[in-house]
Amino acid sequence: MYEHLKSLKAKYSIVGNCDELNRALDTALKVAPVDLSVLVVGENGTGKEVFPRIIHEASRRKAKRYMAVNCGAIPEGTIDSELFGHVKGAYTGAVDHGEGYFGAANGGTLFLDEVGELPLSTQARLLRVLETGEYIPVGSSEAKRTDVRIVAATNVNLPEAIRRGRFRQDLYYRLNAVSIQVPPLRERGRDVELLFRMFSLQMQDKYGMQPVRLTPEATQMLCAYPWPGNVRQLLHAVENMSITCTERTITPELLKPYLPEEHLAGHVAVAGERQDGEYSYQKERELIFHMLLTLRKEVEELRAAVGQGGHDHTSTPVLSNLLPSLGSATTDDIVELTTDDAATVTDAERELIRRALERNGGKRSAAARDIGLSERTLYRKIKEYGLE
Repeated sequence: MYEHLKSLKAKYSIVGNCDELNRALDTALKVAPVDLSVLVVGENGTGKEVFPRIIHEASRRKAKRYMAVNCGAIPEGTIDSELFGHVKGAYTGAVDHGEGYFGAANGGTLFLDEVGELPLSTQARLLRVLETGEYIPVGSSEAKRTDVRIVAATNVNLPEAIRRGRFRQDLYYRLNAVSIQVPPLRERGRDVELLFRMFSLQMQDKYGMQPVRLTPEATQMLCAYPWPGNVRQLLHAVENMSITCTERTITPELLKPYLPEEHLAGHVAVAGERQDGEYSYQKERELIFHMLLTLRKEVEELRAAVGQGGHDHTSTPVLSNLLPSLGSATTDDIVELTTDDAATVTDAERELIRRALERNGGKRSAAARDIGLSERTLYRKIKEYGLE
């Protein structure tokens, strides 16, 4: 059915053959010649960044410039200037004219990653570009024109963000002319094994290491793991294993240390570390904070699904593990349960962020990576919780 995708996968080093991945790639090829905005949706680490490049290089704009912007990594105070440019003297430090990404990418394709993190004021500016092709540089009163195709990506539930007043509905519909859903690794079946082999061979090619191989039992364990960090997490696990494991044939016992235990078989192992004759449960507390933060996010997604008429109550790993213990609890029961403990979850989230900052010497970008938040979201949470 998707024979035409073989050369595309070879060109972009895409490994896998699950239907959802093939459908996403097929959609990218079909929309490429048509100058519509595209919204790529998927979890962190799924490989969303390859789709804008596929679209650009298969479009009539392929000879023009392709630029990628991580909207979540640009401070809120400078993001308008970065995107739309500025005139000399527009703000302190603006000693010269700045073209901005929309000017620099004129005629080409602009990939806006983490578009869900844009401030509302910047969203309004972006909407104007999409509607009229015009933008005004910071500090200027003169509109400029640009011919840029927008491909955006996000791991944020934008319908829920709209409901909460954090994302403009009109912008969402402008960006979402065509939607591409990138499947998480846990839904890609045997693709996990194929990716493992590819990453292992890459380590061999790069460093001359004998590739690691899995026993059938270890392969089964690998494919059953939920991979919350998706393809990126699998890559790091294989690299780590290739370097630190003395054995080249990986059994379940050898594989287990490379898979965080909170995601193994749906249970949490509680084991303290001995320090000066006493046990410290620091790691277990950190784990609980992470789980509460994940649960809070998933409940928000669940609320959005309920509002849209959704009925899949077991689509996320934490809720999947929680449901058996709740017996016949309904979606409303779960939402009510977590709402009752909202203050506790908020306290846990604040403590998680505080510890991440402390652990990373106050470096916010490192702390954001540590706990899986975008830098912009972390900055907002730091202000919200008074952690400056």
